[in-house]
Amino acid sequence: MLRMDDLNPAPTITRGLSHSIDIYDPNRPKLPIRQRLQHFTWAWYTLPMSTGGLSLLIFAQPHQFNGEKTAGLVVYIINIIIFSLITMTMTARFFLHTGELVRSLTHPREGFFFPTFFLSIATIITSTQRYAIPDDHAILAWAIQAAFWIYVALTSVLAIGQYSYVFAVHSLNLQNFMPTLILPIFPIMLSGTIASVIASTQPEIAAMPILIAGLTCQGLGMSVAILMYAHMIGRLIQSGLPNREHRPGLFMCVGPPSFTALALIGMANGVPDSVEELAIDRSIIKVVAVLVAVSLWALSFWWFGIAAVAVISSPPKYFHLGWWAMVFPNTGFTLATISIAKELISPSLQWVTTGMSICMLIMFIFVFYNHVRAVVVQDIMYPGRDENVEDH
Repeated sequence: MLRMDDLNPAPTITRGLSHSIDIYDPNRPKLPIRQRLQHFTWAWYTLPMSTGGLSLLIFAQPHQFNGEKTAGLVVYIINIIIFSLITMTMTARFFLHTGELVRSLTHPREGFFFPTFFLSIATIITSTQRYAIPDDHAILAWAIQAAFWIYVALTSVLAIGQYSYVFAVHSLNLQNFMPTLILPIFPIMLSGTIASVIASTQPEIAAMPILIAGLTCQGLGMSVAILMYAHMIGRLIQSGLPNREHRPGLFMCVGPPSFTALALIGMANGVPDSVEELAIDRSIIKVVAVLVAVSLWALSFWWFGIAAVAVISSPPKYFHLGWWAMVFPNTGFTLATISIAKELISPSLQWVTTGMSICMLIMFIFVFYNHVRAVVVQDIMYPGRDENVEDH
């Protein structure tokens, strides 16, 4: 059955051109780089956050292989380069086109991708801990601790500030509700993931505050995500699945429970052995963390199934940066599965996670290839084809 979205005539543009054109016409005019930079959106940070997730996935593999850490280190370095290039390009956009910074942050669609900047930073912090900081290096341990607290402060402002702005300025209909509305709470939620990685490397006096802050932020993020899930399900029941071009975005719903499961297990393992003031025994904390993680994993699996069926039943025809939602949240899903498999000491499940990791690598390569191709043929960074236009 055809959807009404698919029966609409192809959009046209006139901005910067002498006449209206079909933006999906393969023979549409090619634009110079300066004009294309105006359409270089915040959603580009979905690339480095996915690349950073891949480096963490390589490090976490249950079955080690020769050169694994080297491969992960190479991906980590590439990710820093990608993040730097994207940041410089975004800066060029704002310098070359006056008013684009404010316009991008207040746009009812592009603005919701601003948090991906912080998500990219979160993967860089955790990957730096994994690959670049030696054990028992006091100065670098303090540096990563400072980075954590600064990240918590900034993402707290983002979580409150961006939603306050949305509630005050935008009027969004339930039928237009998309998973991107979860993104403003996502960065502060990943504070728990960062805490789960760095806590065990910190001095005991610093580890517990980091773990408590991480748990608090993780709980906040998961709670708000559940509230958003209610609206998302209401939208799906009332209006059906999104247009085929935006269905990959449904995978964003996989992320919150996945990263919460991952963080809970990591933070439970990060509780210092010598801590005596806890009212609950450390072993009980680990058991509870695993039980809750398994329950949250099931929610992630359900959302993964819903998103996979939606995309397979009607695959998108044109590349959008939202395709990266098929990578980053599912990377968290795979990492959570690896953590659960290790805690349950299940060799068979660990082999399953190896297969999942291979699938994630294939998906990353597939999306990255289509991303590069879209840039070359001007399927993105083109008027009407990016996240700075409302098309849903």
